[in-house]
Amino acid sequence: MIAGQRVLDLGAGGGIVAVAAMRAGAAAALAVDVDPDAIALVALNAEANAVAVATLCADILDQPPPAVDWVLVGDLFYEAALARRVAAFLDRCRAAGAEALIGDPGRAHLPLARLERLAEYRLADFGDPPAAAATAGAVFAFRREAGRWPT
Repeated sequence: MIAGQRVLDLGAGGGIVAVAAMRAGAAAALAVDVDPDAIALVALNAEANAVAVATLCADILDQPPPAVDWVLVGDLFYEAALARRVAAFLDRCRAAGAEALIGDPGRAHLPLARLERLAEYRLADFGDPPAAAATAGAVFAFRREAGRWPT
């Protein structure tokens, strides 16, 4: 699915999604985050995995979509204002021909009515002690019949 494709890792954090995409054969991956420390970590993770990942430290949510085939989003629906901006950006990306996948642990502002759950995983949340109960995380794609994101 990702092999030969151009991938945007939006809100990349350490760039694990971009690195995984490159290891799966993506033609190119761009990891974008607003945190300069995250961007530095992407470079370290890419080097440790012997892959090339382009990076951009910027807020691109109000910009035109980049020329990519896939937008991969992880846990960006935790705040209402941010969720609206991410949603609008994803709408523009999809209108430009990109597909989108969203990984999310069940945040309050995830627009479930527009999404189809593709997979679910039980895992520890970041910062949880080892004995903590697992959290459910899932991967979503857009329903084909879905309209615009709610405003």
